[in-house]
Amino acid sequence: MKNQPQVPIFDAHNDALLRLVTRTDDGPEAFVQGVEHGHLDLPRAEAGGLVGGIFACFVPSPKTPRQKVKRTVGGYEEGFPASLDQAEALQKTVAMAASLFRIEALSEGRFKVVTNVSQIEDCLASGTMAASLHIEGAEAIDTDLNALDVLYQTGLRSIGPVWSRPNAFGYGVPFRFPSSPDIGPGLTDAGESLIKACNQKNIMIDLSHLNEKGFWDVHRLSDAPLVATHSNAHQLCPVSRNLTDRQLHAIRESDGMVGLNYAVCFLREDGENRADTPFSVLLRHLDYLIEHLGEDRVGLGSDFDGATIPEVIGTAAGLQDFVQAMREHGFDNALIEKLCYKNWLRVLRLSWGH
Repeated sequence: MKNQPQVPIFDAHNDALLRLVTRTDDGPEAFVQGVEHGHLDLPRAEAGGLVGGIFACFVPSPKTPRQKVKRTVGGYEEGFPASLDQAEALQKTVAMAASLFRIEALSEGRFKVVTNVSQIEDCLASGTMAASLHIEGAEAIDTDLNALDVLYQTGLRSIGPVWSRPNAFGYGVPFRFPSSPDIGPGLTDAGESLIKACNQKNIMIDLSHLNEKGFWDVHRLSDAPLVATHSNAHQLCPVSRNLTDRQLHAIRESDGMVGLNYAVCFLREDGENRADTPFSVLLRHLDYLIEHLGEDRVGLGSDFDGATIPEVIGTAAGLQDFVQAMREHGFDNALIEKLCYKNWLRVLRLSWGH
């Protein structure tokens, strides 16, 4: 691997901003300088060839009302976390977005918030890390969509209408294994309005946490490519968060995209949250997604700082080890470049309109 050049990687989902605003020993300056905890900071991104990514603003539920995980035969069921107050969610979302812009200001040209693919390509050429602003779970947005207009002006270019809990816009899929994603109702009337508004503004819609009925509602309403930034194949890991073959077919027909999620509980056949998960498990999902989507519609969506990551990758600094595993698996350079960054640039251009 030492003689191989780094392959640039654009990663479609991380939760580093939540870590930055919740830890007292973290923040924008620490992200630029580097820390020992978590999965992602600027030095580790540079070491691992991570040239860009989608940074999520995710507001967790209050701790006390969350239901406990119930063990079942061969798996588990987790109740829905508590819902969020819109004003509180907006306040915390703005704090995370501010952290992203503060990283840019402190980075001395090493990090840039982007809103179009041309800017990402400029960052690739200059060695600058490109960051796109995302909201995971639209609780910060009011049903009149006033906050959507404001957040768009700050750089918001992708939204997951729900996380894994119900909100004003739809019904997130709860964490269950083994389980179909066909759990509960789909989008609300407000959710349908949100999808139409996102289409008008060329905001990419992330399907990753929607249940199956919500997925098909977006399929019916949206004229944009269907995209799941951090999801895997349900056939290989039957957790409620993963995508069925029928959903994969719809994504392919829309010329959309799926980003491989490194979360071990969404990769393993047994659904266990074990970090000693080998590259072969990730590669099995990549093979399956390529088979069902085609090699132009599969990418990477790590879930760094939001999940248990295989120890063979560890942190963003270990990403080129994953690239080497792809080589040893038999992927040629052209396919590896598509999986690592070119496919995301293609679908972002389609989604954003430029």
